[in-house]
Amino acid sequence: MRIALLTYSTRPRGGVVHTLALAEALIELGADVDVWSLARGGDAGFFRPVDPRVGLRLVPFADRDDESVGARIMRSIDALASAFAPEAYDVVHAQDCISANAVPRCVRTIHHLDQFSTPELVACHERAITRPYAHVCVSRAVADEVHAGWGISPAVIPNGVDSGRFAAAIGDRRGRGAWADRLGGYVLAVGGIEPRKGTLELVEAMAQVQRRRRDLRLVIAGGETLFDYRPYRDAVFARAGRLDVDPVVLGPVEHAALPALVAQATAFAFPSTKEGFGLAAMEALAAGVPVVLRELPVLREVFGSTVTYAADASSLAARLEDAARRPDESRRRAGAGLARSYTWERAARAHLAFYAERPAVRPDAR
Repeated sequence: MRIALLTYSTRPRGGVVHTLALAEALIELGADVDVWSLARGGDAGFFRPVDPRVGLRLVPFADRDDESVGARIMRSIDALASAFAPEAYDVVHAQDCISANAVPRCVRTIHHLDQFSTPELVACHERAITRPYAHVCVSRAVADEVHAGWGISPAVIPNGVDSGRFAAAIGDRRGRGAWADRLGGYVLAVGGIEPRKGTLELVEAMAQVQRRRRDLRLVIAGGETLFDYRPYRDAVFARAGRLDVDPVVLGPVEHAALPALVAQATAFAFPSTKEGFGLAAMEALAAGVPVVLRELPVLREVFGSTVTYAADASSLAARLEDAARRPDESRRRAGAGLARSYTWERAARAHLAFYAERPAVRPDAR
């Protein structure tokens, strides 16, 4: 079976992490897989090494100054569409809105649903749901949202987690020590500064935490995106300044260094307003770190009682203080076990079964 997996970036975002890990797991099961992606800003490869058995098809995508978000998205779609060769594959599987618009007949994984106001993005989002002939979601909660909104019934195939890589960081004294020397004690958030990640509420929560725990600082990692969140970032930093919170913004962290950063955290904060699974939080569980999540149905579904939940900034602050003061060992063990249960091999086997159940029709010409 020849499979094309398509993503929109070579840089570390949840959907890109998912695409590469799934590709490698499919290869292990005997599939023939190419990963297609835009290569923005001169990128020559992905953010991490990829199994050489996976074919990499990177489409150059130059940055342009003063380009609107809508124009950038439409140019992204056109660039990927012009390069893609659908006739070479038995299965074309798009992992995001951009790639689902760029290819003909395809499978689509809907990781989460977005709400846009830019007309081009609204249309892109709609087509990326209605045009694919088959759909996958990584949680039942998102699949139910899709069914309620469009009458489509996606298959549910949860993410895998590279739990061993993050569990190994627990004993990485050198790596963890380097982060401790640089940052001291910290609450970690991964995903950058953007509205969906709930960064503004996290800053407000940390202001409350630091009234009693001046030894804990806020550290924010990640944040690669095609979207322009500068106004929101400005609002976050303005609010942080008024509240005397000084977040350390690391940006994307080297793949090899990330597990130690996570494992060294005193607590992991995940106040997202929308998620499909919560991969970064699951990695934190694998690393033995207490996790505080926003109270969302999808996160309750995936994490159960292995984490604590917060509904607003005040409860987030209280839960983070609790996690920092007295880590729950039984919850830590349960969380590590949950992370181990989500394997990429299981996800890949479910995908192969899903592909086999669908009509073996090659993608139509564009």
